[in-house]
Amino acid sequence: MHEQAFKTLEYDSLRALVRRGAQTPMGRARIDALAPLDDLKELREALRVIAEAVELRQRGLTWSFSEIADPSDALALLNIEGSTLEPLAMLELARLAEQALAARAIILTERAMVPALWQIIEALPRELHSLAARITGKILPSGELDDRASPELGRIRHDITRLRSSITRTLESLMRRSEAAIQDELVTVRNDRFVIPVKADHRGRVGGVAHGSSSSGQTVFIEPLETIEANNEMQALRETEEREIARILFTLTEELRNERHALELAAHAVASLDFIGAKVAFLQKFDCVVPEISEQGALELIAARHPLLEENLRASGGAVVPVSFSLDAEHPVMVISGANAGGKTVVLKTAGLLSLMALSGLPVPARAASFPFYASVLADIGDHQSLAANLSTFTSHVANISRMIEICDAPALVLLDEVGTGTDPEEGSALGVAVVDHFRRACGAHVLGTTHYSGLKMYAANEEAVINASVEFDEKTLQPTYKLLVGIAGASSGIEIARRFGIPDKIVSAASENVKASTRDATEYLRRIKREAEEASSLRAALEEERTAVAEKYASLETEAARRERERQAKFETELLTAIEEFEKRSREMVAKIEDRAERLKVEREAQRHVAELKREAQRAARAATGSPSSPSSNASARGVRVVRDGRVINHEPTLESDAEETEFRTAPPRAIKARDQVRLKSFGSIGIVDKINGDEAEVRVKSLRFREKLSNLELVETVKPEVESGRGASLRTLAQKRGTEVHLRASTDDPRAELNVIGRSTDEAVDEADKFLDEAFLNSLQHIRIVHGHGTGALRRAIGDLLKGHPHVARFAPAPQDQGGSGATVVELKQ
Repeated sequence: MHEQAFKTLEYDSLRALVRRGAQTPMGRARIDALAPLDDLKELREALRVIAEAVELRQRGLTWSFSEIADPSDALALLNIEGSTLEPLAMLELARLAEQALAARAIILTERAMVPALWQIIEALPRELHSLAARITGKILPSGELDDRASPELGRIRHDITRLRSSITRTLESLMRRSEAAIQDELVTVRNDRFVIPVKADHRGRVGGVAHGSSSSGQTVFIEPLETIEANNEMQALRETEEREIARILFTLTEELRNERHALELAAHAVASLDFIGAKVAFLQKFDCVVPEISEQGALELIAARHPLLEENLRASGGAVVPVSFSLDAEHPVMVISGANAGGKTVVLKTAGLLSLMALSGLPVPARAASFPFYASVLADIGDHQSLAANLSTFTSHVANISRMIEICDAPALVLLDEVGTGTDPEEGSALGVAVVDHFRRACGAHVLGTTHYSGLKMYAANEEAVINASVEFDEKTLQPTYKLLVGIAGASSGIEIARRFGIPDKIVSAASENVKASTRDATEYLRRIKREAEEASSLRAALEEERTAVAEKYASLETEAARRERERQAKFETELLTAIEEFEKRSREMVAKIEDRAERLKVEREAQRHVAELKREAQRAARAATGSPSSPSSNASARGVRVVRDGRVINHEPTLESDAEETEFRTAPPRAIKARDQVRLKSFGSIGIVDKINGDEAEVRVKSLRFREKLSNLELVETVKPEVESGRGASLRTLAQKRGTEVHLRASTDDPRAELNVIGRSTDEAVDEADKFLDEAFLNSLQHIRIVHGHGTGALRRAIGDLLKGHPHVARFAPAPQDQGGSGATVVELKQ
């Protein structure tokens, strides 16, 4: 990277902006050393950890560091055998370990989602927590050792406290006895020995050793003879205390030295996480995105903003106008023209600084951004003239561009501000075209250039690989809007800007008259193109609004249709439930009237079978309901639930007869009922034959069952000739008639099964098969059956268990014995 580009694009100021988010000296040092990376894999990893950290924050998980000092000096001292750390340095290392482990715990909870972050902190041993706890348990926040740091230290300090109290009491007693000689009744310490203040003119009244006098000379500090021995003992205890403190500190230092590698890992992890945290804080403050590194070599910026400019404008309440453009292999050059102070240079600096940010592993302030892995970012922006170096504006630009040509390595981004300026316009324009074309062809660079020269504008218009662009200028207010218009060259509007800045109208009018006619025509042409582009943009916006409105209307129609479908399904399910309840109720009433116990048991089983089948079919019909008037579910609902499945007619009317029977009879003309008449039982709807009449009651035979029923509850019926049917439906109808209107729900088997294997089925399929198997086993009077579901995840076993718990045929069930499959199968005892 060209050092001039870093200076021109204010990379150091950017570092300072990112640095504000760091919380530790190590993190700030990392940011100070921030620079574009030259390894693509390392760059992708740096951007990846930012994305992972952002995802963690969105889940409410984040780490933070506080009061962590740079541990490099303490870690260096640990490398010296026999050295001892200061207590405060030990506390700093303990704090480092604790906060590193806290960050590890946060990342641990989501390690599968953030593998790159986890890799930074994974190797940190959890043993550091106990080490940090031992240090903080023995060293107080002030740096002093706690009395409980060791039993010996506790004993020594207890003796010191006891002896201090004894000395103090002795001295206080002495001061009371010699009150006239005492300056102040206050025990003080001089030279680490307890003394009393004695008036200088009463020095001889208190015997002892003098340890100095006050600054005024009025007070002499005397250690009385009575406490000399106690003071000596105090000195000995303090020396013992210091030796014990030194021993404890050395022991703790040795513990830290043994974990030196782990502490270095913690320091590295904290530095890395703080560095990443500062990037994420920058991302949140400036509404950034994590950029993509394009393998196709395309530069694309959507709603990009210059972070330094945005920071300055925020302070004054302003906002940055974002820019959007793209450069690729087919269009690697963009020439920007337009009014002075309209924002052309800002576009260059935005593209350049954001490219350096992306290559440094930083998020960029944009809605979307993609950058090539540039090997060079070169910039010639601003006026580099220098009197000391004997460089004019033009020569300084030329010298800088010459150096850029020498060091340009592909892929490169080249930024040229006012290329060719500072000399004759015609020569400068030609030189500008040649320089831009050289960087495009010889260096294969992406080139962004600004100009006021018509030659460069024409070059951009005539070259297919070059894009024309301009910064918008409001001709009504004579103010720039700072919007970048891609595809349109712009007029410089120099005369209008001069008028805005107060140049007298007389001078402005004279300048307008001196402009060549061809130049005026070109300017007017550019203005017309701009107006047409604005009209096209307005039309496109209107069409987009209309498209959005249509999409919203379509979405609302879909929502309404879904709501109606839900209501229809709910209604259908309610009707099915009502039919099931009515069926169960009438079945119970009918069974209660049967006198023969064997017949009653048989009917009960048949009714239970019908109820189970009805529930299963109702659930299927509800799931498969489509709302079509001709669908099976709708027809079932309309007819009181009649389902046709696999060529079989399943009758769900609240009787034990099939629909075939109902369609064969109609109400006969009214007359007195007599023996051998066909009648319908009004309470059940069943068709039977009258065997005999006893008064107002009749004995009615329905199939093999006999009922006593009042004549008022019987309705005379007559046979109706059935309609001619063809195909399979007719065959099924005829079969139903031959069987006395009884329709079976299953095919009979010669040898009923006592075992079902559902391994490999989904839970829905397994439950469906098991339900049918239970019906089949019950009808075949089996007492014990076995369902094999395997071990697996346990989902099949749980689903089968849930089915068996509420099934009407099941008396009890349990896991199979070990010799019959163990927990991989379930044995079931059926009701008899």
